[in-house]
Amino acid sequence: MAEVESSQRKLLHRRTITIEGYERDDGLYDIEGHLVDIKGYDFPVMNGIRKTGEPIHNMVLGITIDADMTIIDAYAKTQARPYPGFCETITDHYQSLTGLKIAPGFTKAVKERFGGVRGCTHLTEMIGTLATVAFQTRYGSAESHSPNKPPHLDGCHALDTTGPVVAKFYSQWKVDKK
Repeated sequence: MAEVESSQRKLLHRRTITIEGYERDDGLYDIEGHLVDIKGYDFPVMNGIRKTGEPIHNMVLGITIDADMTIIDAYAKTQARPYPGFCETITDHYQSLTGLKIAPGFTKAVKERFGGVRGCTHLTEMIGTLATVAFQTRYGSAESHSPNKPPHLDGCHALDTTGPVVAKFYSQWKVDKK
């Protein structure tokens, strides 16, 4: 859909997601996501009214991974939510990310642990992006250069091992088309 100019618009909802990846002094990596939802109008919640611009959701999800992309620690915090006393009761469950490896099968394991009523929609939807940022963090670091094929190759059309991008930037992993 093309961008449409409109002379009059009213903000109804804004979601901001910020995810940052850090390399630690101990060789581990911290990935932290922060999700904030606001409304452009006063919005009723369980315990009253959230004024325009006040967070409806303000949530943090963090993981610590090792060099093999295994989650060795996880935490969640719910700082603003529409149903106080209920939403935040699931946050400790996100510690069960610990032990999962960000590799094939990760998304299925996440759905099994956190799908439906077993999780919070907002925290759970951040997990996939945290995993992507974990790859960007881990494989962007100087020590990530190893003799093994980078896991992001063949992960999207630009990084097809039979294509020109891989031929130019990852020539040792270039595969000839059959």
